[in-house]
Amino acid sequence: MLRKNLALKLFVTLIAATLLVGCNKTRDYKNSSRATGWKMNAKEGGFQYNPQSKEQETGPGLVFVEGGTFTMGRVQDDPMHDWNNSPNQQHVQSFYMDETEVTNLMYLEYLDWLKKVFPPSDETYRKIYEGAVPDTLVWRNRLGFNEVMTNNYLRHPAYAEYPVVGVSWIQAVEFSNWRTDRVNEMVLATEGITARNAPYEVEPGETFNTQTYLNAPTLTYGGNDSITRGGKKSESIAKRSKDSTNLYIQRKDGLLMPAYRLPTETEWEYAALGLVGLRNYNAYRGKKKYPWEGQYTRSGKRRSRGDQMANFKQGDGDYGGIAGWSDDGADITAQVKSYEPNDFGLYDMAGNVAEWVADVYRPIVDDEFNDFNYYRGNVYTKNAIGEDGKVQIVTKDSIVFDTLSNGKIVARNLPGGILQVPIDENETYLRTNFSQSDNRDYRDGDKRSSRYYQSFADEESESGDGTHRMYNSPIQKVYADSSGTLDRQYDKSSNRTTLIDNEVRVYKGGSWRDRDYWLDPAQRRYFPQDMATDYIGFRCAMSRVGSKSKKGKRPRN
Repeated sequence: MLRKNLALKLFVTLIAATLLVGCNKTRDYKNSSRATGWKMNAKEGGFQYNPQSKEQETGPGLVFVEGGTFTMGRVQDDPMHDWNNSPNQQHVQSFYMDETEVTNLMYLEYLDWLKKVFPPSDETYRKIYEGAVPDTLVWRNRLGFNEVMTNNYLRHPAYAEYPVVGVSWIQAVEFSNWRTDRVNEMVLATEGITARNAPYEVEPGETFNTQTYLNAPTLTYGGNDSITRGGKKSESIAKRSKDSTNLYIQRKDGLLMPAYRLPTETEWEYAALGLVGLRNYNAYRGKKKYPWEGQYTRSGKRRSRGDQMANFKQGDGDYGGIAGWSDDGADITAQVKSYEPNDFGLYDMAGNVAEWVADVYRPIVDDEFNDFNYYRGNVYTKNAIGEDGKVQIVTKDSIVFDTLSNGKIVARNLPGGILQVPIDENETYLRTNFSQSDNRDYRDGDKRSSRYYQSFADEESESGDGTHRMYNSPIQKVYADSSGTLDRQYDKSSNRTTLIDNEVRVYKGGSWRDRDYWLDPAQRRYFPQDMATDYIGFRCAMSRVGSKSKKGKRPRN
């Protein structure tokens, strides 16, 4: 009897263990839905999902910057009395950033691509190419002989690995957009999703665009689905994926990368400080003065003691030190990676060239409204939908050209991309987080949000579209007639009080022309977004999707 009871208990224990294991298997949810229990990735119609997708790959040229909290702004004395960088605490999500500034070689690759895809021999396409070429005349000085840089700096191989200059904020944004599409085009070609020779077999202007591929894949490469050679069709340009859905690659497949873009001011300052390797109270509270550790511009290490840590102007008439013993190894810009990186692995976050960031400039950072991924400059748009219910793809005949305040003509969109239009009431009705498309003036100029708004009485303060402006800045108007002749109308008013408006952007970091005061990452200046100089360059950033740290999930106790 005792044996029977023991055998029965053992049997019951085995059954319970089996049920528990089975229950655990069903709770694994690798092949079934956590929401409904239905099988995933089934040929019979289950939801298609890739459970093996890895974390975001690091794009070409980028390094990972783990996000966190830091004190943005300058805590030290403000001898300039700008008071435009008062300290405030911000939090930045993890992101990626170029380890160096964009070089001449990188930008020449962009120009070469434009010339091949949009031949300048075509009058329409010629404007696209000319609008992207850097302004090499920025090197000229009325009382200086700099023609060697004017003629050689951009294209001579001796300067290939030097940071590109003469690029406006608008041109930097367009380069970033181009880079996004070329990287994702390479990803699809490497995975065998699109034909490797597709970019070279299409008609001029039928280019790959990431958003077009995601929203209307059949319209990629001008809608061509195959390449014809000698009367025979060869490999498909937009080959379908090999999974059971037989669909084009989508965002949920995790293959395509987020967009390359300019970093926000908050991201740039956080990345420049490199706080990851310096965990102390002073660094956290904003006492860190430079991208490197210490309060001086010279190295204190035994092997490099006395060497300058960045390329900047030493003093009046001193851009590089004494011959034979150069303080910083350069007189104008220096080759990238000439100095030690900061703790994030980023080079030249102080000195060499100052850098464009994404933000519209305002004298304050409105941390009272937002202290998470702070950014001023949001202009929300949406895809234009045609009468047929499909997205409208930009063609050669629908390119929109903008005439900038300096008379330069640039393309607002390129063939192959999706036409963008401002959001309307369909997206804003009864929303509490945003109410209009253009938010550059939010809490700083529009009647709805500013407590200190005053309507200017004089007509000259009008922006020209019937609305008042918070900042009474010059209004330069340039018109182009049908023949291309420019009518430049200069603002001759003597009542202007500022240069700040919605078309000026922040640039950060010191340059080869600046004294060490500007090497502090907290310093901020502004410049018109459609103009360029010989001391402002840029680098790209990319948002990170998924976990904050590349280490993955935090271990549980």
